[in-house]
Amino acid sequence: MPNDANTSVLASMLDEHGEELLAAWVTILTATGGTGGGRIKEIELRIQCQDVLTALRQAVAPGGPAEVESPAFTRVRTLLGEVSRSRALLGFSPTETAMFVFSLKQPLFERLRRKHADDALMIADESWKIMQLFDQLGLYTTEMYQKSREAVVVRQQQEIVELSTPVVKLWEGILALPLIGTLDSVRTQVVMESLLQAIVDQNAEIAIIDITGVPTVDTLVAQHLLKTIAAARLMGADCIVSGIRPQIAQTMVHLGVALNVVSKASLADALALALQRTGRTVVRSSSVTATLPARD
Repeated sequence: MPNDANTSVLASMLDEHGEELLAAWVTILTATGGTGGGRIKEIELRIQCQDVLTALRQAVAPGGPAEVESPAFTRVRTLLGEVSRSRALLGFSPTETAMFVFSLKQPLFERLRRKHADDALMIADESWKIMQLFDQLGLYTTEMYQKSREAVVVRQQQEIVELSTPVVKLWEGILALPLIGTLDSVRTQVVMESLLQAIVDQNAEIAIIDITGVPTVDTLVAQHLLKTIAAARLMGADCIVSGIRPQIAQTMVHLGVALNVVSKASLADALALALQRTGRTVVRSSSVTATLPARD
C-alpha cells in the first residue's frame, strides 16, 4: 500500500502538469469509448475528469496520506461514486466504468518517463506506487458500480411487481385485482397493500381477485390468497375469486386447499355476481338503430 512519502512525485506532476494530464486523459477516454457512444457528452466527461483530478491533487498533497480509505480521499471517493452511479444508470459495463480511472495511468506514466528519463530506478519505483494507488481507486469505482447496479435491479424488480398488480375499478364500489404470474411472499405484500389502499380510496364493497393469469395454485399460493382475502374482509370488503381453470381446480382438490370464498370461472361471472350483491342489474338495451330518427 502507498504511504505518505509515496505521493510527492505524483502530487508534483498533478500540480505542475494538471491541464496537460487532463487533456490527455479526456482524449484517451473519448478515443476508447469513454462517452458510451454519446450517452455522456464530452463536455460532461471533461468536467468529471477535471473534478477528479482536482480532488486527487488535494488528496495526495506532499506529506499527505495516500490511502484511498483515508479522510483525505473523501472527496475523491465521493466523485468516483457519482461517476459509478451515473454509468450504472446509463448502462455502461463494469469495464467501461473502471477504465475511467485506469485510463489516467497512461498520461501519468508518460509524463513520469519524460521528467525522469535518466533515472530508470526512480521511474520503476514511482510507477509501482502510482499503479498501487490507481488499482485501489479502480477497485473502489468497480465496487460502487456493482452496488449501484444492484440497487437499479432491485428498484426495477419492485416497479415490475407494482405494475403487475393493478387494482381496477369496474363499477361503483366494485374493484378487480387481476393477478399474473406466481405469488410469493414479497409480491403478496405488494398485492395486499395495493388492494387495501384501493378499498379505502374507492370505498369499495366487493373486491374481485382474478387468477386467470396465475399458472399454478399450490398450498403456498393458496395461503397468500387467503391472507389477501382476510385483509380485505377486515377492511369491510367482500371478496370473489375468479379465473379458476379446471386444471387448477383439480390441483386444489387434490391438495385439499379450501379458499372458503365464493369463486367464479370467469371475471364476467364474478362481475355479474358483484353487481347482483350491490343491488344492480345489467340488461340488454333495445337496438340503437330502432331509436334513431329516419333521414330524408
